[in-house]
Amino acid sequence: MTEDRQPRLFVPESPPLPFELAAEREALYAEVVVNRPLEDRYDYIVPPPLAEWIAPGARVRVPFGRGNQLTTAYCVGLKTEPPSSRRLKTIAELLDREPLVTPELLELTRWISERYLVGWGQVLETVIPAGVKMQAGTRDILNFLPAEGLPSNLDELRLPRKQRDVLEVLVAAGRPLSGVELAHRAGCGTSPIQALRKRRLIRAERLRTPVDAAAEEPLEPLADLVLNADQQQALERILKVIRSGEHQTLLLHGVTGSGKTEVYIHAIREVVSYGRQAIVLVPEISLTPQTIRRFRQRFRSVAVLHSHLSDADRHRQWRRIASGAVEVVVGARSAVFAPTPHLGLIVIDEEHETTFKQQSTPRYHAREVARERTRRLGVPLLLGSATPTLESLQRARDKQDVYLHLPRRVEQRPLPAVSLIDMRYDPLASRGHSIGRALRGAIEAALREQGQVILFLNLRGYSPVLWCGSCRGGVRCPHCDVTLTWHRDRGRLLCHTCDFSCPLPELCPLCGRGGLKLLGTGTQRLEAEVRVKFPEARVLRMDSDSMRRPGSHDAALEAFRRGEVDILLGTQMIAKGLDFPRVTLVGVVDADTLLHQPDLRSAERTFQLLAQVAGRTGRGDVPGRVLIQTMNPDQPVIRYAAQHDYFGFAQGELKQRRELRQPPFAHLARLVVRGPKEEGVRSAIRALADVLRGPAAALTPPVKVLGPAPAPILKLRRMYRFHMLLSAEQEGQLGELWRSVRSAVALPEEVELVVDVDPLDMR
Repeated sequence: MTEDRQPRLFVPESPPLPFELAAEREALYAEVVVNRPLEDRYDYIVPPPLAEWIAPGARVRVPFGRGNQLTTAYCVGLKTEPPSSRRLKTIAELLDREPLVTPELLELTRWISERYLVGWGQVLETVIPAGVKMQAGTRDILNFLPAEGLPSNLDELRLPRKQRDVLEVLVAAGRPLSGVELAHRAGCGTSPIQALRKRRLIRAERLRTPVDAAAEEPLEPLADLVLNADQQQALERILKVIRSGEHQTLLLHGVTGSGKTEVYIHAIREVVSYGRQAIVLVPEISLTPQTIRRFRQRFRSVAVLHSHLSDADRHRQWRRIASGAVEVVVGARSAVFAPTPHLGLIVIDEEHETTFKQQSTPRYHAREVARERTRRLGVPLLLGSATPTLESLQRARDKQDVYLHLPRRVEQRPLPAVSLIDMRYDPLASRGHSIGRALRGAIEAALREQGQVILFLNLRGYSPVLWCGSCRGGVRCPHCDVTLTWHRDRGRLLCHTCDFSCPLPELCPLCGRGGLKLLGTGTQRLEAEVRVKFPEARVLRMDSDSMRRPGSHDAALEAFRRGEVDILLGTQMIAKGLDFPRVTLVGVVDADTLLHQPDLRSAERTFQLLAQVAGRTGRGDVPGRVLIQTMNPDQPVIRYAAQHDYFGFAQGELKQRRELRQPPFAHLARLVVRGPKEEGVRSAIRALADVLRGPAAALTPPVKVLGPAPAPILKLRRMYRFHMLLSAEQEGQLGELWRSVRSAVALPEEVELVVDVDPLDMR
């Protein structure tokens, strides 16, 4: 793309007065939204030079607020009728020659803002990748560098503020910056950049980069596998929905190893044969490489979207998808927004995983966004899991969704035998060992028979608690109300919420006494114990500490697949979707870590995690077995998991949820108020509760306002936190209530409000 064709900033040649009356002449008006919470749409005059270029979905810069500071906004609509008789401001610049999102995606983001009670501009800012906004990866980009001989003190140049900002950004970057990136970082348009060029204070050079990512070397193509009777029956029902041209959500509930992925592939094959595209969402980036490999062996063109891509790669993939040249898009949560022009199907694998819920604004759930997107387009949504969420199961029971079942593993392989090991009476456990007698013997037997072993422990680090006997408690992070974890490989205590770190102290920071002890076991300590007990075994640890470098997940799993690793141990990233036929033993080192969390879904998550990790074994010709170490062998959830009894667990849990009016029999929104002073936060949330309770009682049926109360983690990243819950029988009531009171919500300047609809994290 040459310079005159690349996206650039557009500035009106003769800007009108900042507050020109709309009625003075015929004009085009734009509705814009900004990246602010609780914001509305704002009307602006479109100056004539921009009228032929501007379109909904493009970014503009507008004078905003009382100070008229230039602010990036998104155009979401155009009209010719004057919006009102009040004085309107005029758009200053147009940032995109072409819209960044299609009309379909623009409307979807509006729905997200209404469904999850956040600003439309906040949604757009999140949905559009940074690389797309900066046009990263295009070729023939004009890049800028500081001119030779600039004075070290820029004050000597006596530059206008915007030109000074541009020059400071360029000097600080230490590398060439494109015009778009430079303007973005400096918060300005192109005028200051061009002015500096004319004054020869910056210089330009062209840097040529490829437009499209080089195609990967093609893999040896594989023919589709022959489906068994269960798979074929499920596929026929899916194809019936695809061919109907109507939207329907289908829940494919298949035990681990039942061949759900092969059903996905056959369904996508049908969609692609119509010239349409499919999106496949997976819960973890660590699963993406093996999923991509499977789809690239079956389909002509596969694109990838996940957060570990560079800005340039993400932009190139975005453009490939938008061109219609891609058959299958594979990615994590945000891939639900892939700009597919001919979407025919969305598949969500492991639909129960909590990673499909975004934990920062906007707090959307990819499953619900996919449901709405496919509903609008009249195409199917296919959900797959061995342990579906209770929300998805209940929707199927209520006939809102289609239920499909794969009750058996492929080739009639049996589910692995599961043994519960009561660690209360294990002498090794009483001496501080993580691996008890039964598990140690099972590992030795598996290794003797050339089998591979997976050990699961959902705690990273070396020891999760540094205990003070005098204070009778763990040493806590100074910024968060959580205990610090000892990471021996770094020689530091770390906070797993704010990343605070410090050396291991000799004395307790609170009472000043000695005798501190490291308690508990994390994956690092487990690895050390495994290496001592099984010195001949080749051991690999997979957790977020050991898998930091790009490509490390794929390299580790490939080494395990090739038989170069005997024992793979790690956190929940090894419990999901992995298919290794040589694994004959899975050991769950501590099954109780999730049971006692302050969360209404703790039992459900425990069952799902145990069932999923147990499903990693017995996938080949040799039967597998699972040993679950626990201090609570009589807990119903652990017993149901050991018996592979999903329906038994679901029946009991749903009965309890119905009695307590919890999801899926109610809709929740969690409101968290946070700030630097505890008393100020407490006062603010009490005032908010008073505002909510009046309109809440007037709704039919009324919305319940529960709380406020201190959050389970009172202090997080230096901020004190109080929370409350809104509970409604009907989904729309939460939005109705919030919109009726939000204009009356007035929080102190230092206090922040977080609204989380359908919360999964209750910490």
